[in-house]
Amino acid sequence: MLLWLSAALYNKSYFRKIPKVVGLSFFFLKELIMANLKIAYDIITPRYFMNPAIIALPLKASTDVEISLLANMLTLTPGSLSVDVSEDRTKLYVHLLYAADENIEDIKLELKNGFEKRILEITR
Repeated sequence: MLLWLSAALYNKSYFRKIPKVVGLSFFFLKELIMANLKIAYDIITPRYFMNPAIIALPLKASTDVEISLLANMLTLTPGSLSVDVSEDRTKLYVHLLYAADENIEDIKLELKNGFEKRILEITR
């Protein structure tokens, strides 16, 4: 036990990553709640707001852990589903329920600056 504590004090990157893991957890929780509310609103209103599309999200994530974590977090968020990764592992194909044609680039930017950026801060 004492050896573990002394090793933790020498490797300070763990202490810097703990707030980032907590931040990613809260960000995921917020996105989860917002997506659930959006789908619940769409279900209870008489108008149909869904505009499904499959987008190719360019990836900065390169390792199996980074890509798997990103794909799983997107899949766990209601309204989005990770479909496939390209052969060269530079794109993640994501099915979205709410993807208007005029804001697909905004959606890609939001996913990259949200989930992917936070995942890369933790894993690198």
